[in-house]
Amino acid sequence: MPRSVPLVHRAPLVPTALLLAGALALTACDGGVHGTPGGSGLRDRDPYFPKSGNGGYDVTHYDLDLAYDPDTSRLSGTATLTARATQNLSALNLDLDGLDVEKVTVGGDPARWNRTGRELTVRPHDDLDEGRVFRVSVAYSGTPKTVTDPDGSEEGWLPTDDGAVALGEPTGSAAWFPGNHHPSDKASYDLTITVPEGLKAVSNGELTASRTSGGRTASHWHTAEPMASYLATLAIGDYDIHRTATPDGLPVYTAVDPAQAAASRKVLAQIPAVMAWSEDTFGAYPFSSTGAIVDRQGDAEYALETQNRPYFPGAPDTETLVHELAHQWFGDSVTPKTWRDMWLNEGFATYAEWLWAEDHGGDSAQKTFDELYRHGDDVYADLWSFPPGKPSGAAHLSDSPVYQRGAMVLHQIRRQLGDTAFRALLRDWPTTHRHGNADTEDFTSYVEDLAPDKDFGPIWEQWLYGDGKPERSA
Repeated sequence: MPRSVPLVHRAPLVPTALLLAGALALTACDGGVHGTPGGSGLRDRDPYFPKSGNGGYDVTHYDLDLAYDPDTSRLSGTATLTARATQNLSALNLDLDGLDVEKVTVGGDPARWNRTGRELTVRPHDDLDEGRVFRVSVAYSGTPKTVTDPDGSEEGWLPTDDGAVALGEPTGSAAWFPGNHHPSDKASYDLTITVPEGLKAVSNGELTASRTSGGRTASHWHTAEPMASYLATLAIGDYDIHRTATPDGLPVYTAVDPAQAAASRKVLAQIPAVMAWSEDTFGAYPFSSTGAIVDRQGDAEYALETQNRPYFPGAPDTETLVHELAHQWFGDSVTPKTWRDMWLNEGFATYAEWLWAEDHGGDSAQKTFDELYRHGDDVYADLWSFPPGKPSGAAHLSDSPVYQRGAMVLHQIRRQLGDTAFRALLRDWPTTHRHGNADTEDFTSYVEDLAPDKDFGPIWEQWLYGDGKPERSA
């Protein structure tokens, strides 16, 4: 695609932080510390991705200062993490998949480090006491990688014809910045991205500043609400930017590839209506803005609920828009504690599609459920292959039992509770766990507490955890 400024004879892009940082890289050694290293993964909590995330600390904020040049495919930057030690730490691990580390500091002092696969082990000069708030900065650069998921889909850093897009579910965010990449550790973000003049760079949260100088444009994005790293995104390319607002004043920011503008216009115009319906159905919107990123068709063949503005690989239909915006409540605000709880994201978002249809002249949720029960295995060959509460492996987290059968679990709960109590559940659950994490046990206990006189055992046993196709009477 043509760009407004030819990309020739340009000086290499270097982010502000790297101009100030040296190229010091210390090798690993004992460094005189004698505390306990933090864990290099969360094996006990997440068997599907045991090396994702790290123990011993909790990140509260990411400050990313990055630069990217599509001509060279080079990303460079500094990531500064503000974190709190949850134990006495002699060392801590960060997840970083590829890229070259140039310097690491802790509290401003050079720290020793070493790499093993996607694990970056950092050894500060002095132990970090439990409860201490500290900052670790990593200067890095290189060609970020595209990650192939266990299910064969691609994530991480995906080059496009005119730029790139970063998508992180479930582990791809480690391909473009170091961090504690597990959904259980959420944080606020500041991201400054420098790109060639003429390109746009879109991320989560709010665009607070943009400045062009010397043929380069630096944009600063701020995400105040807690965000799991897999929901962070960065889309670089030629986009038509539109800023509007919903009738109640919520900012709507959309970035659309010009090739998709005509096909997207009618659906994106529904964002205010979908948001109004969603707030009426799920309660107050948990973030400071909404919108969408609509890219050209590329390596990403899926939509993703990136926080504030979902990503679409081409013009979405209404059902997909409803699905991804519902995720802002279910998945983005209420985030699963582990990937085992993926159905709490996808079951709710899929059921949102059923409810939208029911409320807008389409099939009732009961009819959708009945058709899926009778004929679903003709459409989804794997529908009954495993229960939504026990995915059969990392390669199957996005299979139909998690989505469709997850929605069927919710419909069975609705039948047991009755419409009034179920509609209250749809609002109260995301309100209670707003900006937090929850797992399946949290949810089942919550439902049982709503109606202690009702027996939900058959639903959990047959629909949520049971193997095979449940009996219809359950």
